[in-house]
Amino acid sequence: QVQLVESGGGLVQAGGSLRLSCAASAHTAGTYNIGWFRQALGKEREFVAGINWNGGRTDYTDSVKGRFTISRGNNADTVYLQMNSLKPEDTALYYCAAVRATQSSVLVTATAYTYWGQGTQVTVSS
Repeated sequence: QVQLVESGGGLVQAGGSLRLSCAASAHTAGTYNIGWFRQALGKEREFVAGINWNGGRTDYTDSVKGRFTISRGNNADTVYLQMNSLKPEDTALYYCAAVRATQSSVLVTATAYTYWGQGTQVTVSS
């Protein structure tokens, strides 16, 4: 069982930055793939970014490429999502998710993940 806790959300003006953190209760480096998803009001949950078990592979949805960066911290049980040049359309509840790794590729579908955090709200004002 893995428990995930997100933090770092908040209110920021367009063009600003935030860094989200996903802290895991278990050692996830070398064991779990981690993904960040978001869900805006009235919309479906969508994949934002993911990192594989050893940090060697990452993937991003097209709308955040060049602006967001996912990484594993020195404390390997924490995964970060650095978000720069934020836009109002980035406003959403952001979730991190984990799944025990059975492959080296990044998983981009929500149904592939087993464990989910409660989410952290990101609001970008125009």
